[in-house]
Amino acid sequence: MTPCGEGRVLVVDDDIDVADAYASQLRERYDVETAYSGEAALSMLDSSIDVVLLDRRMPGISGDEVLETIRERGLSTRVAMVTAVDPGFDIIEMPFDDYVEKPVSRDTLFSTIDRLQRCSAYQDQLREYYALTAKQAALTARKSEAELAANEEFHSLETAIEAAESSLHDIVAGFEETDYERVFADFADPVNAGQTD
Repeated sequence: MTPCGEGRVLVVDDDIDVADAYASQLRERYDVETAYSGEAALSMLDSSIDVVLLDRRMPGISGDEVLETIRERGLSTRVAMVTAVDPGFDIIEMPFDDYVEKPVSRDTLFSTIDRLQRCSAYQDQLREYYALTAKQAALTARKSEAELAANEEFHSLETAIEAAESSLHDIVAGFEETDYERVFADFADPVNAGQTD
């Protein structure tokens, strides 16, 4: 996941004027694509898309169906439903990352994308940190202090752990309260977090 203020955003809305208006604003900071139908969105979706702003009510393939397909494909893409549809209890089971009701201001568009990217960046960095510390723990359990001290690769591993920890602290420093809720909700729901194993 790219840092906030960068990355690819796919705007999906069957109202061409709305989609183009969102895209025009977002191009100040992001690489933006637009799709005017669910079918077009699905043809454009791949792992290079960081965030999808997705309308729910579209003819043909609905936004709900697009969302379901994104998760079935195992993409780690963040999805914000941007819609005029009043939320019903059906949204409880829907694997989106945010729900934004229209009309949507420019500031809301940017803050939504930034929030979703912060959450993804944190998760990616946390996975890297745990992978590195798992290697450190395995080696520490089996090697003597002298062996560890003499090994350059182990020293590089320790440096990488320090860098990953520092990055985590930097990301958390920019968190809002809702970011914590989103991150921990994702860890409780590995499919929504893009992990399909």
